[in-house]
Amino acid sequence: MSWLTDAHIHLSDSEFKPEWQFILVAMDKMRIKACCVSMDYQSSNATLELGTKSPLVLPFLGIHPEKAGNEELEPVLDLIMKNSNKISGIGEIGLDRTYVSDENGFNRQVDVFEKMLSLAEKLKKPVSIHSRKTLEEIFSILPSYHIDGVLLHWFAGNKKQLQKAMDLGCYVSYGPAMVYSQDKQILLTQTEPSKILLETDGPVKFSKCFGYKTTQITFLPSVLFCASQILGKRYDETLEAIEKNMNSYLGV
Repeated sequence: MSWLTDAHIHLSDSEFKPEWQFILVAMDKMRIKACCVSMDYQSSNATLELGTKSPLVLPFLGIHPEKAGNEELEPVLDLIMKNSNKISGIGEIGLDRTYVSDENGFNRQVDVFEKMLSLAEKLKKPVSIHSRKTLEEIFSILPSYHIDGVLLHWFAGNKKQLQKAMDLGCYVSYGPAMVYSQDKQILLTQTEPSKILLETDGPVKFSKCFGYKTTQITFLPSVLFCASQILGKRYDETLEAIEKNMNSYLGV
């Protein structure tokens, strides 16, 4: 029987911590695993802690672009190296100009991002990338590294950028917004079937039918159902395909 995996969720976020026990039970009952991404040194440690509580949690450690200026690079790199046999990947990493005020700040993001990519290449780990409005910069950097599992999470590019992502062999993930966003639905239909992954990005809040509720990992089957409808496939057929894609992304 297949397992559904959330490709990108911040389960170690403090908002979820009081509910960890209940979330893990729900994941087990619903046959859901989670790529648990981190933001900085503190959340990376929390991710490692959560990973000890359940094999359904797949730890990803890294520095989010919002945190790239906090001088935590070396401690996080060291943490990744010391726990390389316990983690499934590196993330959330990437670029985002909305978090900086000048080119010096953005250059710092680039430096942190490239060092994370270099470590992922060395350790042969997949990466989960934040690429809001920086896809072109990221596309120019990725060819310098050989990483088999590259995920552009919450893909928000245009059709041309989607094709570039496919040409580079990247995976892209779609989340709850796809349930109500026609643009995301169109992008899904134009994504190589073998490169599609699904996510929630919890605890991000989504509008429309989700009513700005804190996103739970239990939303994921609804995202899968929506994807199956858009792709014109059965739910179980889509589940099997997504599981295969996830295993390829993780290298398992």
